[in-house]
Amino acid sequence: MTITPELYEFIVKVVEDKVREIRVTREEFEKLREHIDRLTKVQVRTEERLEQLTEAVNRLAEAQRRTEERLEMLVEAQLRTEERLEALAKRVDQLAEAQAMTEKRLKQLAEAQHKTEEQLERLAKRMDQLAEAVDKLRVEVGRLSETVGFGLEDVARVVLPGWLHRHLGVEVEELRREFFVVEGEEIEVNLYGEGLVGKEEVVVIGEVRSRIYGSDVERFYWKVYRPVSKLAKTRAIGVLFGYLVHPSAKKRAEELGLHVVASYER
Repeated sequence: MTITPELYEFIVKVVEDKVREIRVTREEFEKLREHIDRLTKVQVRTEERLEQLTEAVNRLAEAQRRTEERLEMLVEAQLRTEERLEALAKRVDQLAEAQAMTEKRLKQLAEAQHKTEEQLERLAKRMDQLAEAVDKLRVEVGRLSETVGFGLEDVARVVLPGWLHRHLGVEVEELRREFFVVEGEEIEVNLYGEGLVGKEEVVVIGEVRSRIYGSDVERFYWKVYRPVSKLAKTRAIGVLFGYLVHPSAKKRAEELGLHVVASYER
């Protein structure tokens, strides 16, 4: 078969068109491949970014978990705080009530104190009156004691010599009031006399009291008998004479080596 010029030209034209088409397609493929390469690189960066984002999200999730745990702890602490506040509120109410009662009690005590002070003031006035009365009574008693004392001394001067002779073998003619000075101090002796026990010289040192107790014996021994007996050059005999002799006086006299004599004794 012979190719005509027209057919040849047609074939050439078709081939050239196809060649052009192929050229265009190759260029577009190259562009597409470059685009794909860029997309691949972008994808790699995207995956890397996604990985970073995943790690960040994980960290955020862990932080969120810890935050929730702390929040739960804070909620529990808040509940405990509220419980403590409630307990404190009750305690404050109790203290307020107790304070009110205390204030009421203090008011009552203040009123009672005021009444007590008034009573004490009245009592003090009464005591002053009683003290004044006692002072007056003391003066009267003192005067009476002096009267009774001197009267009792007269009785003692009559009764004691016979008692001393019968009970102690002491011969004494007279018992008199004497004054002695011992270490610069004047001492008054109600009954004083010199006598004999057989051939032995003795002195009698006595005191007169309406009532004689143990304390009176003690005082007489230290304040009168002991200092005056030191002045005597002979044996001293101590005697207390009175209307009433208490048992305590007898006991203490025996302990100190003294004698107590009641006015009714013979």
